[in-house]
Amino acid sequence: MTAFTNETLSLARELGSATLHEAGGRIGALPSSIKPIVPDWVFAGPAVTVHCPAGDNLWIHRAIYRASPGDVLVVCTSNGAEWGYWGDILNTAALERGLAGLVIDGGVRDTARLAAMNFPVFSNGVCIRGTGKDNGAIAFLNRPVIIGEVVVSPGDLIVGDRDGVVAIPAAQAADILKRGQAREADEAQKVRRILSGERTIDIYGWGEGDQSQF
Repeated sequence: MTAFTNETLSLARELGSATLHEAGGRIGALPSSIKPIVPDWVFAGPAVTVHCPAGDNLWIHRAIYRASPGDVLVVCTSNGAEWGYWGDILNTAALERGLAGLVIDGGVRDTARLAAMNFPVFSNGVCIRGTGKDNGAIAFLNRPVIIGEVVVSPGDLIVGDRDGVVAIPAAQAADILKRGQAREADEAQKVRRILSGERTIDIYGWGEGDQSQF
C-alpha cells in the first residue's frame, strides 16, 4: 500500500477536504451525503478499497485484516445503501488493527457506541438492517472502486472532515498538497484584505456589474 509520511498526513488533515479538492483542480469529491457520525472527526490515510454486494459485509471483515495500521477502508456497497454494514464489533476490530478511518457508501448502525469510540466513521446514512455473509458473492479487495462519480484506487490519499471526503490520486498527492498550502496562504491574504475594508468583488476583479443591484 502507498506509504505517506506522518508529516504528509498531518498536512492533509490540516488543509482539509475542500481545500485539497480545489487545489487538485476540483477532483476527488465523494458524494456529499457521506458525512462523519461525529462532526469533529478528521482523518487522512491511504485507501484500502473494498467492493461488496448490496446487503453483505463479509468482505469488510476480511478487509480489516488485510489492511495495515493507518489505512482507510473505502467501501463500495454496490448501491446498497439500505443496510447497516458496520457497527460496534467492526469498529472495535478496526481500532485494534490501528486503522485510520472508514468511508462507506452505505449505512452504519450502533451509532451511539460508535460516537463514543475514537475511530472516524463516514457513511451516507444510518440503517439498522442486518447484512448477510455470502462466501460465493462477487466481491474484491484492493482494486479500483467507484464511489459516486469518483474512481478510488488502492493507496489513494483519502481525507475526511466535517465538510466531506476527498480522494487524491497517490501520484498527485505531493503536488496537490503544495498547491493546497499556496491556496491557504492566498485565502489568508484575501481575508486580511477584507478585514481592512476591501470588497470581495474588487479583490477578485469581478467589477460592479449591474449598479442597480447595489
